[in-house]
Amino acid sequence: MSQEDAARKSRLACQRVIALAEFRSAEAVMIYLPMAHELDTTELAKAAWEAQKVVLAPKVDWRDRHMMALRIHSVDDRIVEHDYGLREPIDGEPWPMEDIDLIIVPALAFDRRGHRLGHGAGFYDRFLARPGVHAATCGLAFAEQCIEELPVHPNDWPVDMLVTDEYVLRFNNRKADRPSGRSASAAAPE
Repeated sequence: MSQEDAARKSRLACQRVIALAEFRSAEAVMIYLPMAHELDTTELAKAAWEAQKVVLAPKVDWRDRHMMALRIHSVDDRIVEHDYGLREPIDGEPWPMEDIDLIIVPALAFDRRGHRLGHGAGFYDRFLARPGVHAATCGLAFAEQCIEELPVHPNDWPVDMLVTDEYVLRFNNRKADRPSGRSASAAAPE
């Protein structure tokens, strides 16, 4: 995909997220800072700041293998890019996970049940599985990254909705709806 196409599709997908009731009502939104070839979340962050929302970004602790949310005020300043392409805040105010309203989740691929194929480290799955996380989860990807079905591991946590540059799909994947299992239901287009 050309840079121009990626930028156009990123804007379209971000506009779809901004139109969601979950985004409009959220006070604290956790975005990801895109790696190369990921959908750009800059427009989403700017819209959140304009609406006086708290914008958070993940920071990983490689030693303890967990992720936390830090408040950010820019998608460029005080951001570090690691050798493997992960971009994260250098520092920032840690934000309580129970006070996050919407989490934007990246992936290499999503399926039509809300399952995701990440980069294999499991940071998002462990973060989303934590008891204090009650936020709505929104997968964000180019339509080309979506396939019919992905293999699922018992530790995988599907998203509640998937937004692409072409469509929005909603799933019955709320954490509260999965007390004993992690199965995901079929998509309902919006």
